[in-house]
Amino acid sequence: MTAPRRPTLDGIAAARACIAPHLARTPLVKLDLGLPDRQIFLKLETLSPIGAFKLRPALNAVLSRDPAALREGVAVTSSGNMAYGMAFAARLAGVPMVAYMYRGAPQTKIDGVRNLGGAVRFVSAETWWDYIIGADRPDAPELLINPVTDQAVLNGNGSIGMEIVEDLPDVDVVLTPYGGGSMTTGVASAVKAVSRRARVFAVEDASAAPVTAALAAGKIVTIETRPSFIKSIGGPSLVPQLWPVARDLIDGAIAVSPAEVTEAMRLLFSKAKIVAEGAGAASLAAAIARPDLTGNVVCVISGGNIDAAAYSVALAGGIPAA
Repeated sequence: MTAPRRPTLDGIAAARACIAPHLARTPLVKLDLGLPDRQIFLKLETLSPIGAFKLRPALNAVLSRDPAALREGVAVTSSGNMAYGMAFAARLAGVPMVAYMYRGAPQTKIDGVRNLGGAVRFVSAETWWDYIIGADRPDAPELLINPVTDQAVLNGNGSIGMEIVEDLPDVDVVLTPYGGGSMTTGVASAVKAVSRRARVFAVEDASAAPVTAALAAGKIVTIETRPSFIKSIGGPSLVPQLWPVARDLIDGAIAVSPAEVTEAMRLLFSKAKIVAEGAGAASLAAAIARPDLTGNVVCVISGGNIDAAAYSVALAGGIPAA
């Protein structure tokens, strides 16, 4: 696996040009919570055609490839949204697509892959993680695109950050959900290349917060995790190839509880009629939990693909089952 690099503005600009014909710019909207010391803005990646930001990196990873490399199709390891995005991109490119997912991924994301013509192959959580970190790989002919460390993926994610600083040049804080770290790395690369004042924070599920643990220990550590309905962020450890890049870009990590996330989900619905999955609402939960983050605060609402039953529980005031 090639070591990823910090995305450059040129690389991000090329990714934007690649994906622009297929993906409309997502809006940055103000959420008025009546807070005197900060203005909260929402970067609505939920309005992507697949309902999540992952379409950006998937499109760039597929469409920027030499067509010869795609002859046998593409494959990706994903908990859901990247698989959904890759199925969309593969259909656009006219090539077969396979997603390696673990059982327990949201059904809406599994259905999304299949409805776009992709195939789903279920693997254990341990095998899934080995594929992510490059410790193992499937014995299959498709081009396997790493959803975290692939350079085209990182550049595609950088397009989010570039849009943020164009729409809000005086941004002070950007909050991004941190799963594998590719979104945070891409967004922070763009934001910090343009703005000297902006700080970028990784937002995690407190049930599984490896960034918080790594920053405290000064190195990657393996942590105990608790079951959570928030599927796309958190885990027992970090992707070692990406962590050195991400660590140098972020200004800290914020761990939010499932209760805080469901409250943010309800707030997004009641105040703005925005449907967000757990990971998608985590950044707003962090903005509310950290009153010391003042000024213009941007929350990346990364996705809205949540099963209806789980969302109903959240809206009713509960915490969905893990």
